[in-house]
Amino acid sequence: MNLPIPLQTVGLLVASNVFMTIAWYAHLKDLATRPWWFAALASWGIALFEYLLQVPANRIGYGHFTLPQLKIVQEVITLTVFVPFAVFYMNQPVKLDYLWAALCMLGAVYFIFRS
Repeated sequence: MNLPIPLQTVGLLVASNVFMTIAWYAHLKDLATRPWWFAALASWGIALFEYLLQVPANRIGYGHFTLPQLKIVQEVITLTVFVPFAVFYMNQPVKLDYLWAALCMLGAVYFIFRS
C-alpha cells in the first residue's frame, strides 16, 4: 500500500526536522562543556540522518509540490518541530510570539498555495 505523495513528503520532512533540530540545538544543552569541534562532529553525525530523510522527501515531493510550496511546507514543519523542542527539551518559556510566528507561517502557506 502506497501512501499519498503529500503524506510521504510531510512524514519524511517531519522526521528529518527532528534530526535537524537535535543536530542544530541539542549540543547547546548536552555538550555545553565540550569543545566546539566535538559538538560539531556530533552534530554532523546526527545531521547525516536528517539528510538521509530530507533528500528523499524533497525528491518525492518535487513535482507534486512546486519548489516554493515545498520550501514553505518545510518551514512550517521546522517551526512545528522546533517549538515543542525548545519548550520541553531546552526548557525555554512558552511565548505568545510562537503564536504570531505560526500565524505568519499560515499566511505564507495560504499565499504559496492559493494559485
